[in-house]
Amino acid sequence: MRQTIKLVTLAAMLAVFAAPALAQAKECNDENKAAWYDTFLKNYKGEPPQQKIAYDAAKLYLTSCPEDPADKIAEFMKIKFVVPFDEMTARATVKKQFEDAFKQKNYAEQMRVGKLVLASNPDNPAVYIIMGVAGLGDATVLADSAQYAKKAIEMIEAGKPFAPYDSKDRALAALNYAIGKANLQNAPGDALPYLIKAARYESDLKKSPATYLDILTAYEKGPRAKLTEDYESKYKGKPETPESKLAAANVDQIIDREIDAYARLAALTTAAADKKAVMDELTGLYKYRNKSETGLNELVAGILSKPLPDVPTPLTSLPTSTTTPTTTPATNGSPSGTNGTTSSNTGTNGQIKTGSTGGTGAQNVNKTTSGAKPSPSPTPSNKPKPRRANQSRG
Repeated sequence: MRQTIKLVTLAAMLAVFAAPALAQAKECNDENKAAWYDTFLKNYKGEPPQQKIAYDAAKLYLTSCPEDPADKIAEFMKIKFVVPFDEMTARATVKKQFEDAFKQKNYAEQMRVGKLVLASNPDNPAVYIIMGVAGLGDATVLADSAQYAKKAIEMIEAGKPFAPYDSKDRALAALNYAIGKANLQNAPGDALPYLIKAARYESDLKKSPATYLDILTAYEKGPRAKLTEDYESKYKGKPETPESKLAAANVDQIIDREIDAYARLAALTTAAADKKAVMDELTGLYKYRNKSETGLNELVAGILSKPLPDVPTPLTSLPTSTTTPTTTPATNGSPSGTNGTTSSNTGTNGQIKTGSTGGTGAQNVNKTTSGAKPSPSPTPSNKPKPRRANQSRG
């Protein structure tokens, strides 16, 4: 017991003596300032430099002494070393946080920390690329992500590196796809050029059923819906005129693109039940435009060897024929006259599933078909809507 009391007493005495000693060590006087500066210089330019020791000595000098505009030593240590060292340390910390977010596939954190990285290093294509495709992993950051995707595309096309992707095509495909997906719900017409570009690059997206399902959705909810609405408001129930024929021909152009996307979807779908559902839809749409099924099987068999067509330019005069040739590439779409909405979940396994649950790495896309397409031909009866293919990040 006595021994314990002695130890406690000794500890208290040491604490009493240590406090003045510590205070004395930080006292701003000429002797301490000279010692601190000497320690700084020896480690600042030592062989090798010991920057942490130099930094600690400089900080002790600066924090122990009041600011003095006439103190050139303090000014030198602060401006030439301490401030740059603090900035370097902060950048290293943020860089490490960004790398961790990337490895852990924490897309929201990639967006948050990526902005900090770019604040100090705006010419960093890898960060723009990672942020640009983050929305494909987490739909909650998709709109913000798409803005960085646009900048990343500019940088890559200007010759900047495309890492972390292993090819320029893969990077550009994913970035264009992210922009297309971001526009798909609220501006589907604007989504189309980006989705089509994504599908043309040599990447996994070119072979993904979901890519063509998204292209179909963009046509259906964008130009198809608008052109159909315009036709019905102006010409439905009225005698046919050259103007109504032209309006119908413009709708037919969009349906031809839907047939193209549908055929690609059918060619890439492997599950038997899903392929049948897709073919049923394609058959109805194809017969609506061509009045028969002649050439349909040949179309699907050869569609992947054909280039993906651009969004059609609006017609200003009637074409010589408004009937789609049997060799027209197939697209994703639904027969005119179908009305309804299909909710689906896109994922990474390439299968087609109904019923979307959402979550990280998947996005829910609702596809609403337009009303009856204007045409003197009878409208096909309603058919089951296609189920969405699960979508990979590409």
